[in-house]
Amino acid sequence: MTDQISDGRLDLLRSFLAVYRAGSITGGARALGLSQPTVTGQIQALEQQWGRQLFQRVPRGVLPTTVADELAARVAGPLDELALVTAPVAASAPSEPVHLGGPAELLALRVMPSLASLVTRSVRLRVTAGLADDLLDGLRQGRYDLVISTVRPRGRVLTATPLTDEEFVLVAAGPVDDLERAPLIAYAEDVPIVRRYWRHVFGRRLTTRPAVVLADLRGVLSMVVAGGGWTVLPRYLCAAELESGALTLLNDPDDPPINTAYLVERTAAPATAHLALVRAALLSAGPAW
Repeated sequence: MTDQISDGRLDLLRSFLAVYRAGSITGGARALGLSQPTVTGQIQALEQQWGRQLFQRVPRGVLPTTVADELAARVAGPLDELALVTAPVAASAPSEPVHLGGPAELLALRVMPSLASLVTRSVRLRVTAGLADDLLDGLRQGRYDLVISTVRPRGRVLTATPLTDEEFVLVAAGPVDDLERAPLIAYAEDVPIVRRYWRHVFGRRLTTRPAVVLADLRGVLSMVVAGGGWTVLPRYLCAAELESGALTLLNDPDDPPINTAYLVERTAAPATAHLALVRAALLSAGPAW
């Protein structure tokens, strides 16, 4: 790459970096405010000039080649600095919000309290609750800056850092003589949390069908506390109820099932001061959750 780069070459590199960070042509075009055909043409032109393939086209977007990884590492910093220098000056304008996604229960009980102090430092947040796969797709498309996910993403577009470990516990409002006959309160019809607990702790397949299905673990908790049946929950969600005696721990294995939650971000995404504050606060608080 020469020291002097034409405006046309800069446009190609900006489009390349936008697509690299978004994980798709569509997401890159949206971030730049350009049409998808325009960005596609720019990527093709850069590949022709470079003489190397930068992206592999896949059904859900693009995957960067090792050549693209090297190019992104070289141009991301200079392009971000150039964007800051050439951006219109607006001293009174508020900073852009940090867009964060994650599981509703973890956001409500652990994440938001951990970020409360940042609001007094003028950090603005836009928080979305949802399922891991949907949020990760949104992160690839550039709709979020950070996502907390219990699914570790594959590929080089996203970077995942372990944030916290969820321990699962088997609970009810009181002792249960026969779990197979007592009502099971579950998050989903296929009871994935309970099935995982059964395989890990008891080494056998769960055959009990749920009496109640409610796609909100906080609602499942409320139902069980009220005496509606038994369930398996993340310990952080029901720690207060276990301590107060509102819930009874029905089993206490030496090796309980653990689920790791990750803090996920786009690889080589531009680092803003407020995004760095949110990231640092979460990584600091997460191990204590």
